[in-house]
Amino acid sequence: MNPFRQGLQQRLKTKGTNKQPIVIVSSYPPRLCGIATFTEEAREFIQKANPEREVLVISHTDGRGEKVFPLIDMGRWDWWKPVAEKIEELRPYAVHLEHEYGLYEFRDERGIGDGNEGFLDLLEAISDFPVVVEPHTVHGRLKDFEANFIYELCQRSHVVLFKCHYQKWRLDWTFPGYGWKTPQNIMVVPHGARPDKRLGIHEIPAIRAQLGFDRMGLSQHLVGMVGWIQSNKRWDILLSMWEDLHEEIRRRCGEEWDLLAAGAMRDPNHRSDYERWKAGLLELQDKGIGHYYEFIPRGNLYYKVMGVCDFIVLPSTDETQSGTLARIIALNKPYITTAPMEGLTAQTLESEGGLLFTTEAMLREKVIRLACDERLRLELGENLKRYLDTVVSWDVVAQQYNEAYELAREAKKTGKPVVLNPEF
Repeated sequence: MNPFRQGLQQRLKTKGTNKQPIVIVSSYPPRLCGIATFTEEAREFIQKANPEREVLVISHTDGRGEKVFPLIDMGRWDWWKPVAEKIEELRPYAVHLEHEYGLYEFRDERGIGDGNEGFLDLLEAISDFPVVVEPHTVHGRLKDFEANFIYELCQRSHVVLFKCHYQKWRLDWTFPGYGWKTPQNIMVVPHGARPDKRLGIHEIPAIRAQLGFDRMGLSQHLVGMVGWIQSNKRWDILLSMWEDLHEEIRRRCGEEWDLLAAGAMRDPNHRSDYERWKAGLLELQDKGIGHYYEFIPRGNLYYKVMGVCDFIVLPSTDETQSGTLARIIALNKPYITTAPMEGLTAQTLESEGGLLFTTEAMLREKVIRLACDERLRLELGENLKRYLDTVVSWDVVAQQYNEAYELAREAKKTGKPVVLNPEF
């Protein structure tokens, strides 16, 4: 084991009852934002793993909740100053920042952005405290701006958390190309998934009845597309072939399968696709082979709607990490998704819980195969159960967060930077 990490697990088990809080900086509900939802779940399990200290949140001005401080006002160029002042006041055990470029981009009266300069200013301002940053967008092939930002981010943080291993080992190719040294304070901690949402087969009838699906006349077997309706999710790919697929599945395996598309629009910029796809779904609904169910994909209802499906299709064309996939994994639902697609492909390969497609013809054959092969669905579901229990459960991830906090505190205490092993 790397010397820097030796003994950490023992220290985590025997640490005292220091009452300093853990402070998370992020967007937060009720904002309809993937990072906000992620942070709400992460906070729950960080608190569970640290019962002796409070877990507080500093959010954007629309954040709400107990021990949530809505201080981030992106209408001012120095939005980070009140955040830094609050962190100074709270004297945290560790500061855990969730980063996505759009969350921290100040734009002046001309609409020109600052390139997240304020976020880097915040990291400098809170450097007296252990700092852990979790960037949610780290593409495998970084643009010049992204590469420089990640480099600057690593320089100003004690520990940086990437979601996937490929994101870390790709830097060994990207950064030397610029003549830069690859940062060594990057730790891989996967996107967490809830361990408490699995549904038994015996629970499905009651949930179908509760949601009104039986009254709507849905078949017992459902292919699901569930989540926020966004242009990059490309629901139209499956919609365009579903009528033919429905007949082919019936012919090959003698079963009735319906398409359940469920969710809502979040971004008005995606309205034209939303309206077109919804119209297509209503046409399928009129034919009795597809159904549209509109709901806000958050909370327990999200899991229930997805839980009644036999498998999920996630035809995304631009996604490095997906909260939708985290819910698929939490429910141990077999799935089909696009490849190569960064985090989606990486987690599919690691979990062995889904099938991949790169063309419409492949998607067609994968849907038919999964619909007609119950044994394969069970096998993929068992693989996802193992992956959830051992790799991505929030209970596992929260302990990795604790290790990152300990690494950051050790670096702050000793003045020695964190040095972690490369992937390869």
